[in-house]
Amino acid sequence: MAENRLARELELRETAKRKTAWAPPTTLPTPANTTDWVYRWIRTSMMGQADPTNTSAKFREGWEPVRAEDHPELMTHTDPNSRFKGNIENGGLLLCRAHPDLKQQRDAYYAKQTNDQMQAVDNNFMRTNDARMPLFNDKRSTTTFGTGK
Repeated sequence: MAENRLARELELRETAKRKTAWAPPTTLPTPANTTDWVYRWIRTSMMGQADPTNTSAKFREGWEPVRAEDHPELMTHTDPNSRFKGNIENGGLLLCRAHPDLKQQRDAYYAKQTNDQMQAVDNNFMRTNDARMPLFNDKRSTTTFGTGK
């Protein structure tokens, strides 16, 4: 009855794995994932012109350039004419890192900014509300699935 079955040890997950679809390679290499740091590419030049304003602003925010010896696997992608010698720069972008706490604080700041702006828009919208013809300020969204017909 069960003569055509494979032995249990031959039934591996890798054999039933789907083939992955081709995707174009990323332009910027990514460093190995570490929980100690958050990485980001910072613009140092645009259209061949240096952008020291952007770079210095990001440094003041707390981003620091990544040393080349910290990630030697990324050195194959660096610009030989870089202004930031000893760091990883690719196509006018400099790889920088920051503590995860800084990123969380930054995300919270911009989430608050967004929330405040949305409240201002809602307040302005609801200011014209009239009891005879009320405005709806419903922020809920729903997802429905069709029947496939």
